[in-house]
Amino acid sequence: MWSRQRGGLKPLRCGVEQLRCRRREREAALRKARREQQLVSKRLLRDEALEEAEEGCVAMIFGEAEIQQFLRLAQRGTEEKEREGALVSLRRGLQRPETQQTFIRLEGSIRTLVGLLTSNQALLQLEAARCLHELSHSEQSAVVEACLPATSYLLTYLSGHSSDFIELCLYTLGNLIVESEAVRRQLLPQGIVPALAACIQSPHLTVLEALGYALSQLLQAKEAPEKIIPSVLGSTLPQHMLQLLQPGPKLNLGVAVEFAWCLHYIICSQVNNALLITQGALSTLGLLLLDLAGAVQRTEDAGLELLACPVLRCLSNLLTEAAAEAVGGQLQLRDERVVAALFILLQFLLQKQPSLLPEGLWLLNNLTANSPSFCTSLLSLDLIEPLLHLLSVSNVVLTVLCNVAEKGPAYCQRLWPGPLLSSLLDTLAFSDTEVVGQSLELLQLLFLYQPGAAQAFLQQSGLQALQRHEEVAQLQDRVHALQQTALHG
Repeated sequence: MWSRQRGGLKPLRCGVEQLRCRRREREAALRKARREQQLVSKRLLRDEALEEAEEGCVAMIFGEAEIQQFLRLAQRGTEEKEREGALVSLRRGLQRPETQQTFIRLEGSIRTLVGLLTSNQALLQLEAARCLHELSHSEQSAVVEACLPATSYLLTYLSGHSSDFIELCLYTLGNLIVESEAVRRQLLPQGIVPALAACIQSPHLTVLEALGYALSQLLQAKEAPEKIIPSVLGSTLPQHMLQLLQPGPKLNLGVAVEFAWCLHYIICSQVNNALLITQGALSTLGLLLLDLAGAVQRTEDAGLELLACPVLRCLSNLLTEAAAEAVGGQLQLRDERVVAALFILLQFLLQKQPSLLPEGLWLLNNLTANSPSFCTSLLSLDLIEPLLHLLSVSNVVLTVLCNVAEKGPAYCQRLWPGPLLSSLLDTLAFSDTEVVGQSLELLQLLFLYQPGAAQAFLQQSGLQALQRHEEVAQLQDRVHALQQTALHG
């Protein structure tokens, strides 16, 4: 950077380095903001066969007398069908917030439900668990807190034999975990992390998907970095998660999506990303990226973007770690296939989910930030023009181009002029000051390493475009100074 001093030109310290530091600070702030955007949600699991059988049955609002009657029948009914039917009716009623509130106010109601959950009759257990699941899905914190006495039993049943029952318990725990710190405080010393680690070895995909959901809810807790994630990293969960993300015929989209988000929350915590890298997280995610690029070319499956988002985020964040450089040779990422795969995914997202395009561009930014080889791939595959087409989506495109330009004269020579000149003239007319600022940074790098670029820029009416901005005097001086250097060099 250069500054006007008493009518002359004075170079500021480390011009290129100062530009690089400014961009890195801006990127760090944006990464922090992205890390803090959590995806807290709840899931409602309902049996499709039951839904069809009960089609047309409207969920009624029940009062205290009706709820007491259902609980009495469920406890003391003379026939099992009668007892089960009472719980089915109660479950339907608990789909209504008004019934939920009445239920938790009724003395002994949760205790009775827990008693039925722990009975030795499988059908009653299952219906009691379904009632608790309806309560767990409530948006009212008081309803969720009322379920606290049941959580230790739900945790115990994760070691059972019925995959359907385990799946239901996992989704219910996931709903309760995300809503209540009291639930988490109770479950952590009772061993929820080891219990989840045992579940991950299940052969049932439905159990694995439910497990991924429950674990992701646990990892999003505000106290997770201090109290939860160290235990998760100390367990066998990360290795098994990475195995479930390995590309191949056994890869299941639903399971992979859940565990990719789990990995994302762990990485965002920055507790011990070096451990994940040594366990092969970068290699696994890199191969999964290549596999995703192939998949989007083969199928119209609309669910692939659900996996693309967390995979792109995980790779972007891991590449900022010092440990990523230390194991660079083992990443299986250092070839043109990664850049080509990323652009295939960018084109896919442009059509299917444009809101996710910035995620892919952040990965491209982090790939090119410290790697001349990835910058070379971008140029050798003629991807600058397709990249410029994404300028309207995100100004991270300009940051990527700065990454390439700062690698030196050989890179700037291949960047300029091409389609870049007209694009920069357009961006200088933007009202967004950040976009204009980044465009000026890119021009400075180009003028520094490619003096001929200054003259070409002036000939294309670039000076008139620059005159709309405060940096015009500084950049005009720099253009003319570089022209003189080129003439006398």
